[in-house]
Amino acid sequence: MIRIEHINKRFKKLKALNDISVSFEKGQVISLIGPNGSGKTTLIKSILGMAKPDSGKIYFNNECINGGFNYRNEIGYMPQIGRYPDNMKIGQLFSMLKNIRNTMEENIDNELIREFDLCPMFEKPMRTLSGGTRQKVSAAIAFLFNPPVLILDEPTAGLDPLSSEILKEKIIKEKQKGKLILITSHILSDLDELTTHVMYLQDGKMQFFKNIETLREDTGEIKLGKAIARIMKGEDPTGNFISEVLNKKI
Repeated sequence: MIRIEHINKRFKKLKALNDISVSFEKGQVISLIGPNGSGKTTLIKSILGMAKPDSGKIYFNNECINGGFNYRNEIGYMPQIGRYPDNMKIGQLFSMLKNIRNTMEENIDNELIREFDLCPMFEKPMRTLSGGTRQKVSAAIAFLFNPPVLILDEPTAGLDPLSSEILKEKIIKEKQKGKLILITSHILSDLDELTTHVMYLQDGKMQFFKNIETLREDTGEIKLGKAIARIMKGEDPTGNFISEVLNKKI
């Protein structure tokens, strides 16, 4: 569904993406993991057309995006920090987006608007919202048009525990529908029950892309956080160096 071929991106002396090639398919929930500055955000922005790679190609449904924008209608994007017009009210924001997309009401997914109880706040200007409420608005927008692809950047950051669980349950529902979901998060415990595949980036390079069950088998760890920590330490369950594990095929 999304195919990335040898993309590179440099910002002055920093090589943000270094020869990345990977394919994402329907039904996968990919956890994009890596330390700060590893290239996660640049990769997401490249897929969305917000950053143009210096070389390489990105395909969406077998068509090269090549500066196009229509494919974005198939993607629901939740940024880590949502930025909206300060004076616009929540209700006006949703109405504006629906008018722009001109989507029939029966195709609108209002579930998160209801579950987050946003309707009573529709008259509140965006500038008055707490970080958590702004995050709820961003989540509701990402799912609003029932897209086949979801890209969620630190989706639970700033959410209270109940709202975080509501969002995770929604992600699981969309996963069960066979959608492609790409998630970045530093809270690895949030990803355990969601993830089907793990992509690990470091210094702009893809270290591995693995099925979660293969990763657990290779490391002997059930929890994603512990599995990643073991790989970062370079140890297998017996304490030996596991560079060969990183290179093992799925």
